[in-house]
Amino acid sequence: MKIVTAESCTAGLIASTLAEPPGCGSWLESAYVTYSEDAKMEALDVSEDTIEQYGLTSEEVACAMAEGALKTAKANLALATTGVAGPSAGDGDVPVGTVCLAWTFKCDNGFRHFSETAHFDGDRNQVRQAATEFALKRVPHYHQKLLTTLTVS
Repeated sequence: MKIVTAESCTAGLIASTLAEPPGCGSWLESAYVTYSEDAKMEALDVSEDTIEQYGLTSEEVACAMAEGALKTAKANLALATTGVAGPSAGDGDVPVGTVCLAWTFKCDNGFRHFSETAHFDGDRNQVRQAATEFALKRVPHYHQKLLTTLTVS
């Protein structure tokens, strides 16, 4: 499995965590940190319509970020995060600690998206750390779910 990350509120912490062990090049393909709305649209091809319809902190935007990363990377899994690490609330009064995450797999017939919205307590760095750990710990769950889906189909 080769992974690409598309991170906003975690600001590269997922990629940094994946890069800690020696030999990380066998699983980490590349990483995008797209903190601003413009960066999401320009680097990851997230549509302005998706952002306007669902807001920056949404599972739809997280999925679009992940798909955009997979379109340019030689990876088969993208992890994406977008949310509000703090200290102040986000657009539309999204509470601090709200993080939308996506796990998107590149399959023969396109992309398979899994997503969740989670809330983490603490200061901004604690929120970033908790979201990073959550994103990585959920990979086996969604990989198994993907395999189950593929065998049933």
